Amino acid sequence: MSDSFPGPVVSSAHLASGSFAEISELEFGLTLAGNAFHRWMVRAIAMAGYPELGALDVLVLHSVYHRERPKKLADICLVLNVEDTHTVNYAIKKLIKAGLVKDGRQGKEKTVVATKKGAETCERYRDIREGLLLRAVGDLGLEPEQVSRAATLLRLMSGQYDQAARAATTY
Repeated sequence: MSDSFPGPVVSSAHLASGSFAEISELEFGLTLAGNAFHRWMVRAIAMAGYPELGALDVLVLHSVYHRERPKKLADICLVLNVEDTHTVNYAIKKLIKAGLVKDGRQGKEKTVVATKKGAETCERYRDIREGLLLRAVGDLGLEPEQVSRAATLLRLMSGQYDQAARAATTY
């Protein structure tokens, strides 16, 4: 067996055969991490008592609870970078039905805010995350600056993908 690797670890060799093959590596990493992250959120919220919630529902709940201020649908979509507002609206309806958020008004705008039960669920999720995920990640020996740089790269890349998506739409 050879000591050298055949090339970058990718899911689609034909995409890595062009320029900047490392982007294909990043995309494969994003795919794996995104799926694992969604699976984690669903399992963690189930541990917190809500096995019926999906990954987007969890993201919306945490976004609504963020800073404990009422949020508008458009703002939640903007922060989460979700283009299909109906999916976020559906998540809000599920969260209202579960008693985790309630709707209200800010002038003419509809808003949502976390209920006491929603806040307690977010805090329980945080405790589960601390115990099961963050301790294990801490054992990896990563420096906080490394994680912060990776997060910055992901945000920058999201802008590049958004710009490329806009360009693709104009063709």
